[in-house]
Amino acid sequence: MKYFDAHTHVNFAAYKDDREQTILRAKDAGVGMNVVGTQLDTSSAAVALAERYDNVYATIGLHPVHTTKSYHDVKELGPSFAEDSKGKGGQEGFTSRGEVFDAAVYEALGKSPRVIAVGECGLDYYRSEESTKAVQKDAFIQQIELANKLNKPLMLHIRPALHSLGDGGNAYDDALEIIKAHAKVRGDVHFFAGDWSIAKKFLDIGFTLSFTGVITFTHDYDEVVKNAPLDMLLSETDAPYVTPVPNRGKRNEPAYVIEVVRTIAMIKGEDMDRVSEQLLANARRVFNF
Repeated sequence: MKYFDAHTHVNFAAYKDDREQTILRAKDAGVGMNVVGTQLDTSSAAVALAERYDNVYATIGLHPVHTTKSYHDVKELGPSFAEDSKGKGGQEGFTSRGEVFDAAVYEALGKSPRVIAVGECGLDYYRSEESTKAVQKDAFIQQIELANKLNKPLMLHIRPALHSLGDGGNAYDDALEIIKAHAKVRGDVHFFAGDWSIAKKFLDIGFTLSFTGVITFTHDYDEVVKNAPLDMLLSETDAPYVTPVPNRGKRNEPAYVIEVVRTIAMIKGEDMDRVSEQLLANARRVFNF
């Protein structure tokens, strides 16, 4: 293993036709991966994959958008799970059924030695109504408590409201407040999209920041990547989403994390081999594998 995709979703329906080939392509490229659950079925699928392939690990948890009826991407469970107003399969996206976090069920899943984190959990204010925030916070706290109990790191999903994408909004502040009050473990801020002032707050409490293929086609996060200590960064794809250059327009996959590593090295002005070695060491330290 030379590279590690700290956050990917090869458990999703987007890979139903070539899941094994996708995993093996990554292995051939020297890429290990953390397959992340977003609710009970995708968490269970992540564990099953991790127990089958030696370059796969799993993270289990309930994504904040799945705590209530909310927007849901068809790439996750596939069009057969989506229904429009006439009961026919949808293609663009659909409404999540909403899941109540069952700590006992997730704890049982988390006992697998292939599970390396709890999440992706956190706060997503992008499309949420004010009334859903309390439900998200409750599920987040329960998952922090599970991570404490299992002594496994957190995989954080924090997305600000649409109107406050520039400064991160209060989703980051609210998440920090909850973490400081409840967490006995640390972890990673997946798909970090805040500015340097927000980044410092997470770095100061020992959380790493992970970056996706977005950094290959925008300079919005160059300042954070440049300023953050190399030993506090992780590489990820968030596949099947945000495919990096030069594969834009194709479905993303874990093997493409190499392009993310290459771009981190370029932004920091470092040798790529040194960066890839450090990012892999960071992942081993954070996730204890």
